[in-house]
Amino acid sequence: ATATDGALAGWSLEEKVGQLMMVGVDAQAPKQSSNEAVDTHHVGNIFIAGRTTAGSQATQKVISSFTSKVGPGTTHATPMLVATDQEGGEVQVLAGSGFSDIPSALDQSAQPRDQLVASARTWGKELADVGVNMNLAPVVDLVDISRPTSNEPIGRWGREYGHDAATVSSQAGAFAEGMQASKVIPTYKHFPGLGRVKDNTDTSAGVVDSTTTRSADTAVSVIFGAAIAAGAPVIMVSSATYSLIDPSAPAVFSSTIVTDMLRREMGFSGVVITDDVSAAVQVQEVSAGDRAVRAIRAGCDIVLASADPTVAEDMVMALISTARSDPAFAARVDESATRVLDLKKSLQS
Repeated sequence: ATATDGALAGWSLEEKVGQLMMVGVDAQAPKQSSNEAVDTHHVGNIFIAGRTTAGSQATQKVISSFTSKVGPGTTHATPMLVATDQEGGEVQVLAGSGFSDIPSALDQSAQPRDQLVASARTWGKELADVGVNMNLAPVVDLVDISRPTSNEPIGRWGREYGHDAATVSSQAGAFAEGMQASKVIPTYKHFPGLGRVKDNTDTSAGVVDSTTTRSADTAVSVIFGAAIAAGAPVIMVSSATYSLIDPSAPAVFSSTIVTDMLRREMGFSGVVITDDVSAAVQVQEVSAGDRAVRAIRAGCDIVLASADPTVAEDMVMALISTARSDPAFAARVDESATRVLDLKKSLQS
């Protein structure tokens, strides 16, 4: 995707950078920093974070308090991506009246495929009805280790859709299909896989996958390749380090993984979003501003600051100042902003 004059004509740098950010909004009590991200820093996308059992009406009220900010002075009058984590099982942000009790991915995977598509369509409609248009799911990480529960981020919680590539591709694909049928954008995560690490990047530093390779015929590449072939609109990149692919940096900061592997070798042309880089322990040794710059430079399109919205200001400022001083980086901002706008257009079709 190259930015055309048409798509970004009349956009300020600040507004373009805002489209590259997704800031966390607490589902029950949004922080002032979340409001300021949109009001002051033109942030164009939000993530409904935390946990709430208050039900659909209360949730819709929180969401509309942010989507009503859309206008010429904030988001260049461009609608927001409104995302949440509605995987099911242990990872379900929105609950209470109006929301189903969604089973874990492992339990979902036991359903006949057609039934799972229909179920996910219902779950997607529940999201769409309150103003959520993007779900950071399904998890397509392959947990093919001998003891799945020893995999802290995924297997321990039953977040995987099975333990072989064919099952994961089929059943996670069914979930995504149902979401899309209800006009909710699915997000395949966490490239190139969190199913073979021991620790969780949200709560641990030095998380390394020493198994996964760059080869196109590995099971992990087959799963993400199938998702891309099926038209995956968004892929989330993990913040683990993959020692056999690029030992020098976490995946979210690695152009080898995001640009060379995912884009060039696997042919993905959709939107790449980072895993949370606001509070994840794995990336804390890098300053907040540098996290955003390194992610965009690597080829990511949206920087997710979901757990700690207070860092969004530093991230925005760093992206703007880098784009002002580095023409190549400014071109990357344009390229990503164009991709994000194209994704938003797909919601209107």
